[in-house]
Amino acid sequence: MGNNLNQSFEITRVFNSPRELVFKAWTELEHFAKWWGPKGSTLEVVKMDAQSGGTLLGFQTSPDGNLVMWRKFEYQEVVDPEKVTYIQSFSDEQGNTIRAPFSTSWPLEILNIITFEDSKGKTVLKLKGYPMNASAEEQESYNGMAPKLQQDLEETFDKLADYLVFLS
Repeated sequence: MGNNLNQSFEITRVFNSPRELVFKAWTELEHFAKWWGPKGSTLEVVKMDAQSGGTLLGFQTSPDGNLVMWRKFEYQEVVDPEKVTYIQSFSDEQGNTIRAPFSTSWPLEILNIITFEDSKGKTVLKLKGYPMNASAEEQESYNGMAPKLQQDLEETFDKLADYLVFLS
């Protein structure tokens, strides 16, 4: 790990569904809100425009219902059905970027690059996350949360896998 300021987070998952369907699940409002977020959490999407230059604004509620966190995605590049790149941040209800409710040293912006690769009718999804313009302290905070990020994404992808079965 060390002090590499460009430390990224990567996860790969194979879904037993065609990539067009997996891509739709990531980019269409009626699908996205049904599976996004770790086990037990729910996502309410206020607006979603999943195209280059578009925005997603929504709030996630923790399993116990006590914590509500507003999330914002600013879509940088959306290439159907190959790639979705967005900057993710915490926000207020108006979509203004704010500090994470759980940490004063969490990076304000995380760049996520997701690729969808066709593999004999299945989809290989790769997600890479990079803190943007992060201070050394913010990068350290991000690195320290990597195991938790991994777990949350595994749970999120489990929900997506279940949802794709339901869609097929």
